[in-house]
Amino acid sequence: MHIDAYFDPICPWCYIGKRRMEQALALRPHMDISISWRPFLLNPDMPQQGMERDIYLLGKFGSQARVRRLLGALEEFGQSEEIEFQFDGIDQTPATVDAHRLVRFAAINNNAEIADNIVELLFHAFFNQGLNIGDFDVLLDIGIKAGIEKNMVEGALDGKIESSWVMDENAKAHRLGINGVPCYIIDNRFALQGAQPPMVMAKLFDSANVQIECEI
Repeated sequence: MHIDAYFDPICPWCYIGKRRMEQALALRPHMDISISWRPFLLNPDMPQQGMERDIYLLGKFGSQARVRRLLGALEEFGQSEEIEFQFDGIDQTPATVDAHRLVRFAAINNNAEIADNIVELLFHAFFNQGLNIGDFDVLLDIGIKAGIEKNMVEGALDGKIESSWVMDENAKAHRLGINGVPCYIIDNRFALQGAQPPMVMAKLFDSANVQIECEI
């Protein structure tokens, strides 16, 4: 069974969704399930240098009061998944094309486990450390921490290799009807949108597995 997980590393619900997907996978240890992380751009027109966080949030949600309510609710959801969101420490909302490029590079040149590690490190760097994950040096450090040699990470980030792939995948997601993330496509047959509870995901795995067995 294969899952295409559409995400953006600046999406807090994607961070929560990753935790819940991990719990769902733990509920079905007998299933052979692979995962590919697919790009979705919450801000496809974000400047390369990003945007000041307060300006971004006000533009997106309209008022400081609404921003505080939404972030407060997210902090509670995060705590339920042992994620300590540090929203006050985030100064910049970054462009994420290069972050997606790094995940892609890991997936095609190393292995899915390293790609998964990079996704986790991206979430942690942004939401827990307040780092700008659109910055070259931050992404370089993440790639090295994930287990990729420094010169390979530098080569992957230098220039715009795979940028067109990121944009194409984002366009493909919208053609598939994906208008928000996280979204999980299972074996190109089943779709699950949002950070659903682990048991909901596990039951969808069961449904997909039954269909696979019927076709064998």
